[in-house]
Amino acid sequence: MASLINIGMSGLNASQGALATVGNNIANANTSGYSRQQIVQSSAGSQQVGGVFIGTGTTLADVRRVYNSYLDAQLQTTTSLNGDAQSYLDQIGSVDKLLSDKSTGISAVLSSFFSSLQTAAGAPGDMSARQLLLTNAQALSNRFNSISSQLNQQNEGINTQLDTLTSMVNQHTATIASLNKQIAQATTAGNTPNNLLDARNEAVRTLNELVGVTVQEHDNVYDVTLGTGQALVQGNTSNTLSAVPGKVDKSQFSIQINYAQSSSDVTSVITGGKIGGLLRYRDDVLAPAINDLGRTAIVVADAINKQLGQGLDANGEFGSSMFNSINSAQAISQRSLAATGNSAGSGNLNVNITDSGALTAYDYQVTFTSDKDYTVKRSDGTSMGAFNLDQKPAAVIDGFTMDLSGGALSKGDQFKVSPTRNGASNIGVQMGDAGKLAFAAPLVAGKGGSNSGTGTLSTPSLSSVLDIYGGADLGQTQSQIEGVMPVRIAFDDAAGGAQGYRVLNEKGEEIAKGSIVPGQDNKVTINLPVLDAAGLPVTNADGTAKTIGFDTTISGSPAKGDSFDIKFNKDGKADNTNANLLLGLQTKATVGVGKDGTGGVSMASSYTQLVSKVGGKASQAAVDGTANTAALAYATQTRSSVSQVNLDEEASNLVKFQQYYTASSQIIKAAQETFSTLINSL
Repeated sequence: MASLINIGMSGLNASQGALATVGNNIANANTSGYSRQQIVQSSAGSQQVGGVFIGTGTTLADVRRVYNSYLDAQLQTTTSLNGDAQSYLDQIGSVDKLLSDKSTGISAVLSSFFSSLQTAAGAPGDMSARQLLLTNAQALSNRFNSISSQLNQQNEGINTQLDTLTSMVNQHTATIASLNKQIAQATTAGNTPNNLLDARNEAVRTLNELVGVTVQEHDNVYDVTLGTGQALVQGNTSNTLSAVPGKVDKSQFSIQINYAQSSSDVTSVITGGKIGGLLRYRDDVLAPAINDLGRTAIVVADAINKQLGQGLDANGEFGSSMFNSINSAQAISQRSLAATGNSAGSGNLNVNITDSGALTAYDYQVTFTSDKDYTVKRSDGTSMGAFNLDQKPAAVIDGFTMDLSGGALSKGDQFKVSPTRNGASNIGVQMGDAGKLAFAAPLVAGKGGSNSGTGTLSTPSLSSVLDIYGGADLGQTQSQIEGVMPVRIAFDDAAGGAQGYRVLNEKGEEIAKGSIVPGQDNKVTINLPVLDAAGLPVTNADGTAKTIGFDTTISGSPAKGDSFDIKFNKDGKADNTNANLLLGLQTKATVGVGKDGTGGVSMASSYTQLVSKVGGKASQAAVDGTANTAALAYATQTRSSVSQVNLDEEASNLVKFQQYYTASSQIIKAAQETFSTLINSL
């Protein structure tokens, strides 16, 4: 009888454990990361009775979780990829709208600026049209400033998010390390802590939402590492991440891992998760967009200013700058950043833009190999060569030069040079008087009264670009030009397919000569010697004679004795020659021009390309986001099909084990009744 009672009791115990497991499954049906559990029963030892073996019941061998490590690894990977994709998509959407929207982008205000310039060029004497142009110029610069401010605010927002996310990473890694310790202690005692194992897997999954990690398991312990093996968790010890200002660029936070005795920058090796998406977006979209926008702003300011410097304003004086100087002291000092750890007392690099059209949207790493020698590497990986600070003239690299500002440099010092980064934030209108808009050409040509040939002369233009940022030098140049004017170009008889001409001063003295080919367009440059008040030649610093040159095109076939008079345009209020040249900048290739002067795009096209680049990446990000969301849903569903609690199945199990429990109790009842019958019979 005792053996029958023991068999029944073992069944009761097993069914009770099964009911408790089913109940636990049902209770945790909505618990994140919970894996359903099953009991494992084994038959108790048999006893030999006569010539046969009779069983002695059952034992509850284990309660195990239903878990597939491969499916869980797939879920971890897709979680990391989806976190990256969604974080990237969240950021790029707002910038795409900011740049492309008519009410917030540059295209509309740039078009309005040139439209008002066209109106002013059509009526150069209309002061209201000139004033409207200045108003639209202010609107254009304000729009550049506004977009730049919003892009920089997003950069600051990314820094804040990185700081918050790294703190969350530290919480999860500490949790994983603690669970490692608890699991190791439990398994040492021969137990299987299912709930702790589930909690650890869920902590790793949540960690992958923040940053992509790799897990290696040994002796029931997880070691968690970043991209190239940097340990976040080792056994029951965790290392922290922190977001800190960059070593070179303090405005962009870097991610560093902190060990017990040291720290290491891991920004370049982080992939996946929200942190990986933020870093990828910042490097691939935000920083290039800021640089590209700044380049367009610099070209707009510089090209318009320089063209204004080639004309005369309503007062008959050489033009003033409409926009701020692209090489102001503030702008020059902002274009380079010294790396943390540079030699004590090292100065900064002054970055001066010499050719705005040749600028790129890249950053540059400058590394000093001695106190004067340095190498330059562009952010696209291109090596720009080795240079020396003392070389004269200064080396021109993609349209800019560098020199040292104070202090002394040492071998190993590094700088990050960003020639265009602050271009959009620094642009501003400095002209307040619409009368100073230089719409008139500095020189005008008139046809001789007795000309009988078919020769024509285009409006002369100065052959050398005057320095609009030179200030008082323009006044001196104007005096020198007025001093050599007027001049007359007189033509000789044509002979042998060529026709000579002579340039005469106001006294009728020959001061230059040349020849043309009659019947075709002949672009000629005429250089005139500059004389001082005493009539003596003025020399340059190197001792050569100083000259004033102008370009013109002679067409047709002038007759012998024909002439053209060229003089300074003292009263050019109604002249729109230079205004039309300003208008031509709307379609002229001024951005990204090659070293040979070819290639490049217009200002509007440059901005359109920026919008297209960001828009294309935003579109791809949307596709990637959808794909990764679908992959994550599939991985979650696949894992759930194995590990998730199925309430219908658990309800069925509940009924089954209830019956099992009832049947086991009946075994005990039968044993009791049999025993009672036996006693009564005795």
